[in-house]
Amino acid sequence: MVTRPLRADAARNRELLLAAAADEFAERGLDASVADIARRAGVGKGTVFRHFATKDDLIAAIVLDRIDGLNAIGERLLTAPDPGAALLEFLTAAAQQRQQRDLSFLQGAGDVNTEMTRVRERMYQVIHALVDRAREHGAIREDITGTDVVLLMCAPNHVTSYLPNPAPDLWQRYLAIIFDGLRPEGAHPLPQPSPGL
Repeated sequence: MVTRPLRADAARNRELLLAAAADEFAERGLDASVADIARRAGVGKGTVFRHFATKDDLIAAIVLDRIDGLNAIGERLLTAPDPGAALLEFLTAAAQQRQQRDLSFLQGAGDVNTEMTRVRERMYQVIHALVDRAREHGAIREDITGTDVVLLMCAPNHVTSYLPNPAPDLWQRYLAIIFDGLRPEGAHPLPQPSPGL
């Protein structure tokens, strides 16, 4: 089946809906109503359902949009001349994306379609490739795996969520601490092997 590109107005409405839905879900959780999302986007409910047959489809589209964006960044960085800087740039982009909007509601979204599973698996492949390149060039310690980095990706934003009013860029402090822990200088043996995903 050939997918036709959206007309300019339809594409604009889709982007408005994705942004409005992400904001609405961030504020109200996954129980946010389609009517509220449509109102926030400045469109009718019918427009929502023309783009997304169900609320699950809308949630999946938000997740896909975020992961696709990270995959594009990661794939570009796979050919960067400095693999250590490339890995740090990717982790910075991931943290910035989470900082722009509270996306914790996505954690409960699950794998609502096969496309989401596919792009998430692609993201894991990209992360593993970035980590492998950084390790091979001596930018990170020998015992760090892609799985370790996948598990650490959310940490910079997560730790700041425990503070009542964190500074907007406080996550950068914790990303720097994490990345220093990945470097080979002064590394001590890790007490447990890396888990598999």
